[in-house]
Amino acid sequence: MKYKWVLFDADETLFHFDAFQGLKLMFSRFEVDFTLADYEHYQKLNKPLWVDYQNGQISAKQLQNRRFESWCQKLKISTQQLNSEFLHAMADICKPLDGAKELIDFLSTKVKLGIITNGFTQLQSIRLERTGFKDVFSTLVISEQVGIAKPDIGIFQHALNTMGNPSKNEVLMVGDNPHSDIQGGINAGIDTCWLNINKQDAPEGIKPTHEVQSLWQLLDKFK
Repeated sequence: MKYKWVLFDADETLFHFDAFQGLKLMFSRFEVDFTLADYEHYQKLNKPLWVDYQNGQISAKQLQNRRFESWCQKLKISTQQLNSEFLHAMADICKPLDGAKELIDFLSTKVKLGIITNGFTQLQSIRLERTGFKDVFSTLVISEQVGIAKPDIGIFQHALNTMGNPSKNEVLMVGDNPHSDIQGGINAGIDTCWLNINKQDAPEGIKPTHEVQSLWQLLDKFK
């Protein structure tokens, strides 16, 4: 096998991230019926904030605060408390993507594994514990802790440093987001694998080294 390290994104690469169901669960605990219309309104605010976060224009805490401001005023609680409740709800509904356990079980005997995620610390820690993946990953790099988000080369360099700076041609980055995961890996000079479950066209100028439609397909590539 060419690669000695395989780095994974977390959300929608290893784990399902159903934000609507997470929000419904969270708000039900406040006795609020969170509707699809509410979710669409939330996403109009949330999605641009994530773009700003990935571009380094706002911090993780600013993202967490701003996306829930209007709800916090209604519920009369702090934005940080509501954000924490959301991450807790997301952990409660968390499950690995189809094929994730089999892929990780196989690779853990062949290579070293790591995660680079723009997700938040509270969710990642609980999720790794509950899915049994906690002790499998040698490196866990979370943008909230590092202060830099993918696709910035800085977060990849931080990861490589924690990995002991292996040869870049022995490192593979796997992710579902062509802008943060694939472009980020390209920026860092490492091979990339795009998990393109929805069979989308690659954005102009972004060319992954490998492309798969499922984690099972990626497992076949390694066997």
